[in-house]
Amino acid sequence: MEITGTPVTVESVRDVGPSTIALELETPAAFDALPGQFVLLRAAPEDEVIERHYTLSSPSTEGTFELTVGVDPDGELSPWLAELDGGETVHVDGPFGQITYERDRDVVAVAGGPGVGPAVSIAEAAHDAGHEAVVVYQDDDPAHEQRLETLEDEGATVVLADENDDGTIADAIETHLKDGQCYAFGFEAFVTAVSDAIEDAGGDPDDALIENFG
Repeated sequence: MEITGTPVTVESVRDVGPSTIALELETPAAFDALPGQFVLLRAAPEDEVIERHYTLSSPSTEGTFELTVGVDPDGELSPWLAELDGGETVHVDGPFGQITYERDRDVVAVAGGPGVGPAVSIAEAAHDAGHEAVVVYQDDDPAHEQRLETLEDEGATVVLADENDDGTIADAIETHLKDGQCYAFGFEAFVTAVSDAIEDAGGDPDDALIENFG
């Protein structure tokens, strides 16, 4: 069976939260992705090619790069990825996406659910480049808690909210809207609420860099 895309080795798979894994992949030659971009990953569980888009969750792609994957027990691909041991091959195309972070400014990264991956990667990249970072994250079962704690210990602002706590998200956006370039990652209802909160806070949603996961 032929699978299109660039073959890359799975370096490791680790749990980073409830039903969430971090998939670390070998960086192929000439792969130059920035935080905020995504790839198309293909694999063939059960001899059927399945493809999914995943956004990078590592601040750089030097040597390896990371994808954060929410594991749906009824999914066609994510449960298979979660059971990998490392050493297997998957295929990727990309990077894709116009939402990028160039390590050139302070950032406010707002995330709902699986959006935490790119949000954390952008905050880490900003911190590594000597800029300030704010992470605002809504989820009942947070992922990447260790990385968020490290960011906070190193001076970043981290605001966590439960899934239905839209008030905390709106308050955090109002408080930190002018603290840096605003990014938002999440499903449609979440990023729509973020856009509304930006407008309510006197900002322009068109100035934010927003990735709608559908």
